[in-house]
Amino acid sequence: MMEKLTVTEKALIDSATEIIKLNFDRKNLNHTVGAAVRYTNGNVYSGVNVSSIHEACAEVIAIGNAISCGERDFECIVAIGRDNSDKVYSPCGNCRQFILEYAPNCHVIVETEAGIKKSRITSLVPYAYHRPE
Repeated sequence: MMEKLTVTEKALIDSATEIIKLNFDRKNLNHTVGAAVRYTNGNVYSGVNVSSIHEACAEVIAIGNAISCGERDFECIVAIGRDNSDKVYSPCGNCRQFILEYAPNCHVIVETEAGIKKSRITSLVPYAYHRPE
């Protein structure tokens, strides 16, 4: 189920936009996506994708940054792409699985036919793989 964005989610988009504006790599295209993730305590962490032989997506970098600071209660995440734009990117399949494993109750901000909305990660990954217990 898609939901409208709140002021808080719009601010999260601004955080992701700012990180890619600061770090966009026009020459080598090594940093083309920025992400921001908010936690239930209101803290926001951001990151950019890192390209090499094995790319790390911006969402993974942002979540890793937050985990390194002791955060565990994810609330919402968004990725903004390329060329200092305000284009909201939907997470790739690997990122969807990663978010699901670390934050099964997290909202994800995505672009839809009806505009920018948020959805629970579980709605974006039906029939997801779960590690055996």
